[in-house]
Amino acid sequence: MNTIDLNCDMGESFGAWTMGQDADVLAHVTSANIACGFHAGDPQTMRRTVAAAVARGVAIGAHPSLPDLAGFGRREMRITADEAHALTLYQIGALAAMARASGARLHHVKPHGALYNMAAKDRALADAIAAAVRDFDAALILVGLAASELPSAGERAGLAVAHEAFADRRYEADGSLMARSKSGAVIDDVDAAVAQAIAIATRGEAESAGGKLAIRADTICVHGDRPDAATFAKRLREGLEAAGVAVAALKGGRA
Repeated sequence: MNTIDLNCDMGESFGAWTMGQDADVLAHVTSANIACGFHAGDPQTMRRTVAAAVARGVAIGAHPSLPDLAGFGRREMRITADEAHALTLYQIGALAAMARASGARLHHVKPHGALYNMAAKDRALADAIAAAVRDFDAALILVGLAASELPSAGERAGLAVAHEAFADRRYEADGSLMARSKSGAVIDDVDAAVAQAIAIATRGEAESAGGKLAIRADTICVHGDRPDAATFAKRLREGLEAAGVAVAALKGGRA
C-alpha cells in the first residue's frame, strides 16, 4: 500500500486578523507547518496552534518565511545565504520553544512562499536553509518541492528529506509551481484537486503546462488559506484512502 503524508500550512492568523480553519483542518491532516511570525502568525497564535496539533497527534513543523507580513511572504526578496541561514534558524527556534512548552518537539521544517520557491532553484540559498535546520537539530526532516534544490541540499547536509507535491497547484513543465499570477495556477475545484492528489500518490504523475509530469512525493500540501480548507482536507483524505493510499506522518523525524 502506498503511504503519503498530508501537511497543512497553518497558524497564519495574527493580531485581530483571522486566517484559515485550523481546528477543523487538523482533524484530517498528519503534519502541521506553523507560521513563525515573519509572513503570518504571532506568539499567541503559534502557541495555540502547537497545542491544537499536539492534542490531535499531528506532527509539528516550523514554516519559516521571508520577513514580509504585508505580502504574506509571497514576494521575492534579495537576501544573502547568511541572511537565509539566520532568519531560518531564528524562526525554527521560536516555534521549538512553543512546542517544548506544550510537551512536544519539532518534527520537520518547510519554508513558506517565496522563500520556498527561491530555494527550489537556488542551490546556495537551499544549502543555507538546510544548514540552519541541521544546526538546530539534525533529526528534523526538511520538506521541499519534489526533485528541487531544497531536498537535494537537505541530503547534502545529512538530513532526512521529504519531497512535496501540491494537490491544488498547477505545475510548469520543469516541475516548478506555476506562478500564482498566471490564470489557472490554483486549482479551486475540489474534485479536480483531489484527482490530482490521487494521481500523484498512486501513479507518481500530474498534469503540467507541458503534459504529464513525473513527480515523486512523500507529502502533499493542503493550503490552509483556502476558503474551503477544512472541506478540502476532508475530501482529500477520504479520496486518497478510497484509492488505497494510507495517510500517515512522515517517518525519519520526531513526532
